[in-house]
Amino acid sequence: MRISTSQFYNSASSDYQRTFSNLNRTREQSSDGIRVRTAADDPVGAARLLQLEQQQNMLKQYGDNVTNVRNALGNTESTLNSIGAILQRVNELAVSSGNASFTDADRKANAAELSSLEDQLFSLMNSKDENGKYLFSGSKGDTQPYVRNADGSYSYQGDQTQLKLQVGDMLSLAANETGYDAFEQALNTSRSQTRLTAPAVDDGRVSLSNGQVSGSVAYNDKFRSGEPYSVEFTSSTQFKILDAGGNDVTLEATQGGTFDPKGDNTSISFRGVDLRLKISLQPGDAANPDAAIAGHSFSLASKPDDIAGSRSPGNTSSTQVNGATITNQTAYNAAFPGGGAVLKFTSATDFELYAAPITDNSRPVSTGTLAGTTATAAGVSFDLSGAPNAGDSFAIKVDTHQTQNVLDTISQFRAALSTPVDKDPVARQNFLSSLDAAVGNIASATNQVTSSISSIGGRGQALDIQAETNDALNTENTKTQSSIREVDPATVMLRLQMQTNMLQASLQSYAKIAGLSLVNYI
Repeated sequence: MRISTSQFYNSASSDYQRTFSNLNRTREQSSDGIRVRTAADDPVGAARLLQLEQQQNMLKQYGDNVTNVRNALGNTESTLNSIGAILQRVNELAVSSGNASFTDADRKANAAELSSLEDQLFSLMNSKDENGKYLFSGSKGDTQPYVRNADGSYSYQGDQTQLKLQVGDMLSLAANETGYDAFEQALNTSRSQTRLTAPAVDDGRVSLSNGQVSGSVAYNDKFRSGEPYSVEFTSSTQFKILDAGGNDVTLEATQGGTFDPKGDNTSISFRGVDLRLKISLQPGDAANPDAAIAGHSFSLASKPDDIAGSRSPGNTSSTQVNGATITNQTAYNAAFPGGGAVLKFTSATDFELYAAPITDNSRPVSTGTLAGTTATAAGVSFDLSGAPNAGDSFAIKVDTHQTQNVLDTISQFRAALSTPVDKDPVARQNFLSSLDAAVGNIASATNQVTSSISSIGGRGQALDIQAETNDALNTENTKTQSSIREVDPATVMLRLQMQTNMLQASLQSYAKIAGLSLVNYI
C-alpha cells in the first residue's frame, strides 16, 4: 500500500493537534483541578452535576427561608410575650378589684390603670414587622388587624391565613401567627344568662347572676341540650331546676338544690355553669322567710346569637341593615351560616343569602323576597333602612358568644370598675358578675396567647432540625460535586507526563519521516 506525501502530512498534523489538545486540557486540569467543564468532557457526570447544582440552589433558597421564618417567629414571639406580661398585670388588677374593702375610688384607680394597659395592648396587637407589615393580620399585611369601634368594642379585620414558606423538601412552616388564632379563639366564659320571670317586678330579694362557664365539656354536652332551664325557688333554703322538657334536674346542681340564705354570694354549679346567688331579705321577712322567697323564678340559658349587618362599600344605594332578629330558631339552627353570611340582592326586591366568603362555586343557602323593608332568610329577619338596588350586598356577622377577644374583655371590665357600687347591693351583685367574667376571660385569653407561643416554639424546634438537615445535605452535595467535577492530582500528573512524552514522540517521528526522500536511495 502506498501513502502519498499529502496523506502523511495530514495524518501527522491531525495526530499532533489531537495530542497537543489533550495535553493542554490535562495541563488545565493540573492547574485548577477541574475535570468536567462541559458536557463533552463527561456527559453522564455533567448531567449529574446539573442535578446537584439545582439541589444546591434549592437548599440555598431553603436556607434563606429558614432565616426569614426564624426572624418572623422571633419577632412575633417577643410581641406575644409582651402581651402576656400585660395580661398578667390585668389579671392582678381584676383579682385585687374583688377585695371587699375596696371602695368606688379604689376601683376607679384600677380602671385608670386598666385604660392605659388597654391602650398598650391595642398597640401591641397592631404591631408591624421590619417591612412595615402587620404581624397579626394573616395574609392581609397592609390591613390593621384591630380597630376600635364607635361603641368602644373591637373588631378583627385580618384573616385566618398562615403565610407558609418551604424550608425543606417535605416541610413548609408558617412564618406568622394570625390574630384569629392568637386572640379571637379565647373562650368566653360568660356565655350564659339569667332573666327574672317571677315576680313581674323585681323586689330585690333574690339575685341570680348570669353565670360563668367553668367546664366547657359539661356545658356543651349537657347544659346546651336541656336549655332553657327554669330555676324556681320553693323556700328560703331550696330551689329546683327544670329543663326545657319539664324534667327535674335539680340533683345535678351543687348541694342538690339547697343553699344558705345567710351566705354571702352563694355559688351554684350546674352542668358546667357557676352562678352567684344572693338572698336579701327585706324588713318584715324574718317572720316567714320561706313565704318571702318562694315563688321567685329565673330562666337560665345560653346567650342568644347576636347578628349584625353592614353595607358593602360598592353598593349603589345608601340602604343599611338597622337590625337583625332570629325569628325561627329551628330554621336558624339548621341553615344559617355560623361563620358569617352575605345578603345579596338580585333585584330591588329579590335576595339571596350566601355563606361567607362568596366564591365562583357558591350557592345560596336561602332565597326570598322583601316584605316591605324586611328580608327574612334562614330564620333571621333583617330590617333595612330603605329600598336596596339590584346588586347591593350586605356582610352579615354572627356573634355566638363562644369566644371573645381580650380587648373587649378589658373594655367591659373597665366600664364595670367605673360604675359606682357602694351602698347599692344590686349594683355590687352586677359588678361581681362582671368580675367573674373578667377573671375567667382573661385566664382564657392568657391560655390562648400561651398556646400561640408554644406553637411558635414547636415551629422553631422543627426549623432547627430542618436547618441541620439542610446543612448536612448541602455538605454531601458539595462533596459529591467535587468528586465528579474535580480530578485526582496523582492521576492527572501521570497523564500529563504520558501525554508530554507522546507529544515529543510524535514530533520526533514526524521529523524522521519528513526527512525521507527517494533521492536518498539513488
